[in-house]
Amino acid sequence: MDLQLKDKFAALWKKYFYNAELPITFYYTDEEGHAELVKPGSVPRCIIGALSSVRKGKSSCFNIESVGCFGGKRYLGFAEKIRPNFEYFLSCGIPGELEGERYKKSPELVKEWIKKAPVFKAPARYAVFKRWDKLEESDAPEVVIFFAQPDVLSGLFTLANFDMAEQNGVIAPMGSGCSTIVQYPYLEKDSGHPRGVIGMFDVSARPYVPENVLTFAVPVNRFTTMVENMEESFLITGSWQAVQKRIKQEKREN
Repeated sequence: MDLQLKDKFAALWKKYFYNAELPITFYYTDEEGHAELVKPGSVPRCIIGALSSVRKGKSSCFNIESVGCFGGKRYLGFAEKIRPNFEYFLSCGIPGELEGERYKKSPELVKEWIKKAPVFKAPARYAVFKRWDKLEESDAPEVVIFFAQPDVLSGLFTLANFDMAEQNGVIAPMGSGCSTIVQYPYLEKDSGHPRGVIGMFDVSARPYVPENVLTFAVPVNRFTTMVENMEESFLITGSWQAVQKRIKQEKREN
C-alpha cells in the first residue's frame, strides 16, 4: 500500500466530506496473516452482513469456506457453480418446493441474463477486507468500496465522471449486493477506462445496510486518479460547500 496515498486521501476526505464513513477495501492474496480468517458460520450468510464489522474497523479475511451462500461464493470468484434451480429461485419459484425472489419475470429470462453475466475466478485463496484507515504497507488493495448516503454518493459519482468524456463513467448493473462491490469493480480494473459501480439495490441485501445507504465501488487504479483530481474539481466550489453543510448535519444527526 502506498502510505502517502493513504494519508493524502484521508486528509482530503475529511476536508471535503467531513466525518462521512471511510471506505473499506478488498484484495486477493495467497498469504495468511493480513487479517483474521472468518470461520464458517461465525458471520451472517450474506457477505454484506458479514462486512458490517469491517465497516466498524475490524479487518476480515474470507476463503471459500467462510462464505455461506452460493451467490457470495460465485461473486467473490471462489466458485462458478450456481445454486440448483437458480432460474426459478430468481423468478417465480417452484410451487411447494422453492420460493421465488421474483427479481426476474420468468425462468427463461433468468437463463438469458446468466449468459450475459460476467464470471471470474478468484486469483488467490483469500479475499481480505479492511477499512481505509486500517491499511498497512503490506496490503495491496484492489477495490475501494464506499457505503454512502445520497449527498456523499453524489460527490463520488461526480468526481468519477470529472475527467471522462463518455456518458457512463459510473455504471449500475443489476446484481447481488456482493457482485456490485466485488465482482464488477474488480473486473473494471482491467478495462481501458475503469468505471465506478453504484450498487446495493439488491432487495435481499438491503436489510444489512441503513435505509439511506447505497454503495459506490471503484478499482484502486481509478480511485487513485479520483484522489489526484479532488482539489481541482467541483469540490472546491460553493456548490459543493452547500452540500457539505448537509453532510456535516447528517453525521451529527446520526
